[in-house]
Amino acid sequence: MPLLPASLTEPLWVEFAALIGVDERPEFSSTHPWGCHRRRVPDRVVFDHVIAALVHGTGYERLASPGCSDRTIRRRLKQWAEAGLGQQLLRLALAAFDQMIGLNLDDLSVDGAITKAPCGGEVAGRSPVDRGKQGTKRSVATDGDGIPLHMVAARANDHDSPLLEPTLAGICDMIGPLPDQPNMHLDRGYDSAKTRDLLEILGYEGHIAAKGLPAPIQAGKRWPVERTHSWMNGYGKLRRFTDKSKIIVEFYLYLYLAAALTVIRRLINRARTLYRWPTRPTTRRLR
Repeated sequence: MPLLPASLTEPLWVEFAALIGVDERPEFSSTHPWGCHRRRVPDRVVFDHVIAALVHGTGYERLASPGCSDRTIRRRLKQWAEAGLGQQLLRLALAAFDQMIGLNLDDLSVDGAITKAPCGGEVAGRSPVDRGKQGTKRSVATDGDGIPLHMVAARANDHDSPLLEPTLAGICDMIGPLPDQPNMHLDRGYDSAKTRDLLEILGYEGHIAAKGLPAPIQAGKRWPVERTHSWMNGYGKLRRFTDKSKIIVEFYLYLYLAAALTVIRRLINRARTLYRWPTRPTTRRLR
């Protein structure tokens, strides 16, 4: 049973391989002082182990195999994260979705979600919803259909409101300019004069739930970002982070890896009724 459907992992690997230049890497290291070295573990093998870590959330020691050690996974993952490959991968996925389906940029929404981080780290703090245990928070911006556009990792005890500005600042870097005065839907945690001033400066039409009123009465169009958090919590690594480095957390988050897989999944489900290709799925359940 594959970890993820091949219709998801294969397009992702094709773009990822093009970014890292997998065909240009030598089998042996040419800088080794003795002129010899162990064969380099193929990037595809390491990539499959990283996908397994993302889906199951288990430690690298348990995922290690005779052909790929846990140290190789950690070393290669750090190289990819430092090169910013995750952000480039998400940008390519968003560009493909916008070209084939079209992003709904008239209604945007932002919200935060708290998950566990039992090992602590650079983006871990006391969780206010988990008896003060270590946790991390992701602030996600989505379009009107729940497609993740940009994310910011922070400590669990950081308030959502200060994370709004860095979350919105990265949207244009990922997809380009936005329409004039798009609608921004936020929950009552952002209900403040500072948030309204920020939205006015950035050119958004704010729709913020007021404090003291029942949520169902003023639900608005915030549900897409809530659904996106549910999609991303389907990956074990995002539910329980054990990595301490911020760049590794961000690589998995907006990856960028989980976000890119989310975009590709939505792209296939939306495109299968509009386009025809040899491996087109016949049902919404991808195989």
